[in-house]
Amino acid sequence: MYDPANLKKLKTMKELAPEGMAAFDALNAAVFKDGALSVKVKELIAVAVAVTTQCPYCIDVHVKKAKAAGATEAELTEATLVAAALRAGGAVTHGTHAIG
Repeated sequence: MYDPANLKKLKTMKELAPEGMAAFDALNAAVFKDGALSVKVKELIAVAVAVTTQCPYCIDVHVKKAKAAGATEAELTEATLVAAALRAGGAVTHGTHAIG
């Protein structure tokens, strides 16, 4: 189902819903600029969230942006493992609902 060519359809979406897509673009522009967190840190967070939500489009986009911001393979790996640990922790803690 995943096809990177689908990202070209974002242009069509902007034509069909210009106000909503402009708001989405503005949100991304505001969120992903340097602030209290650097762009690199924000992109590493985005990678962690993307692997958790298992969105291949987001993984591709944010890995490229993280690398462009200076993220290393080691940092990308650690961000992925942080996401995995949180996912596992959620399963374990929700498992408490299954026992008496």
